Amino acid sequence: MGLTDIHLFIPELFVLLTALVFFSQSLWRSPAAVNHRLAVGLSFLSVVICLLSLNQSGDLFFRAYRVDLFSQGFKVLISLGLFLVILLSRELKSVEDHLHPEYYMFLCLSSLGLMLMVSSVELVTIFVSMELSSYSVYILIPLRKRTYKNQMEAAIKYIIFGAASTGVMLFGMSYLFGIAQTTYVADLIHKLPQLMSQPVGVAGLTMVLAGFFFKLAVVPFHFWTPDIYQGAANETTSFIATLPKLAGLALLLRLVSLGGPQATDLVRILVFLAAVSMTLGNLVALVQKDVKRLLAYSSVAHAGYILLGVLTLNAVGYAAAVYHITAYLLMNLACFLVICLVSREGEDVSIADLSGLYRRSPLLAFTLAVGAFALAGIPPTAGFTGKLFLFTAALNQGHLALVVLAAVNTAVSIFFYLNLVRAAYGQDPADRPVIAVPRSSQVLNVGLILAILLLGVVPAWFIDLARTACERLIF
Repeated sequence: MGLTDIHLFIPELFVLLTALVFFSQSLWRSPAAVNHRLAVGLSFLSVVICLLSLNQSGDLFFRAYRVDLFSQGFKVLISLGLFLVILLSRELKSVEDHLHPEYYMFLCLSSLGLMLMVSSVELVTIFVSMELSSYSVYILIPLRKRTYKNQMEAAIKYIIFGAASTGVMLFGMSYLFGIAQTTYVADLIHKLPQLMSQPVGVAGLTMVLAGFFFKLAVVPFHFWTPDIYQGAANETTSFIATLPKLAGLALLLRLVSLGGPQATDLVRILVFLAAVSMTLGNLVALVQKDVKRLLAYSSVAHAGYILLGVLTLNAVGYAAAVYHITAYLLMNLACFLVICLVSREGEDVSIADLSGLYRRSPLLAFTLAVGAFALAGIPPTAGFTGKLFLFTAALNQGHLALVVLAAVNTAVSIFFYLNLVRAAYGQDPADRPVIAVPRSSQVLNVGLILAILLLGVVPAWFIDLARTACERLIF
């Protein structure tokens, strides 16, 4: 990378600089409020820098790193997600004060790895960036206070499952390299007929995709999800539940776009995974009492919905998947914001803890209702519009049975999402205390509500931008 190209790498350099700032903060004791204000300011600047870099394009590191509208758009979403997670981490109740600088540092390092992932177009570069993002999260999970019991178990499970998925992905990469004699994604397209005509090529591509399925929590790579969601601190879970899925989808789209319309074997695999993920996620979520575990299985189901757009193998379906993952970021963070504020000492929140929330905090109850309605796909929220785009894209490709199954699963999911709203509005608060919502959190609540509703009502500008970005995926 020459000095003339360094401007293409500015978003990543700024996030790295932010991580170094918090590394220096960890060398001495600094007030938690100062660390939070510093994190909010720097993460906001990161969003601005990513927006200013949106239209940049070029190649770096011997064509292993591509900067284009697709990658830059995802970097905007990742930086926005980091900013929102830091905003809702205002108090970090379940993390010791003296560990706050390290907490923010590893958040930034993981976000840096995710930014590197969305621009990586070479297999080794993809692997290195994925490991950077993953190892940072491995460290974040056990930072929860020792008064909670499951964080160490969750961290160990995440490491074991992560190592297993990494091993499978590397094995698949070795197959692809052995057949194609290249690790560059752009060069793999020229060897694609050779890859897809051999069972070992289909197996190799599928195993590589397994690493991305792990990020998205697609069945059967979802086993880590409920235990890690419950064991990590509420703020950490809000990060794990949203940002890695953005980068996982970006990489999945880059790899799947190589297949083109002729990749029928790959489509069959994606159809099966989508059907199983939607069904299993929604059915298991029906019996959950802990809100984070419910949202964990909800994420499995939504991974299945997102695959509806991926398996179309065209820009329209890809754009629908990007739209839905963006909506998922907003509506999931809305629910986690409520969890963080309802939790008085950073403990886990059950559905019973939401009883009478409309009296204890009307704003939080409304935020939860909007987030739950969006996750259920009820109009006029972004969740409804996202599912509409996904179902339409899949239907246009002839996947009628899969769309019918997705519609049935959406109907099933309404029960457990509205169960959250029923607890908040339909039950007596008993002796549960009134919740005081700080001014900054009030602004964040209102902002997320408006974003979910506006993105659902006025989706055209975003879907057009996403389609333009996805059209440039074809090398």
